[in-house]
Amino acid sequence: MDILFSALLAATPSPSVDPANTFYSPGTIGFLAVFAMAAGAIGLIFDMVRRVRRVRYRAEIESRLDAEDAQATPVAIKTPAKKPSAPSKPARPAPPAKPKRD
Repeated sequence: MDILFSALLAATPSPSVDPANTFYSPGTIGFLAVFAMAAGAIGLIFDMVRRVRRVRYRAEIESRLDAEDAQATPVAIKTPAKKPSAPSKPARPAPPAKPKRD
């Protein structure tokens, strides 16, 4: 039975497809998927730039305010009473020596 089936498969001509005439394309769905990924990446980049700029501006304003406070006349500030410190922890043993590598 297997011999008949093998002979039948060998007897049927296979369609010859010329690879030069074959067009490989992801199509519209592939284009839209790549476009959506690119648009998302660009959106994330703009959002990151906006957040970094905001942090930088806040740091600049804070440094200006600190400079203004330093130039102002010093005011006596009450210091809170210190709490008694907790007992100190025992010292850690020294770590073992690392082996030398050649």
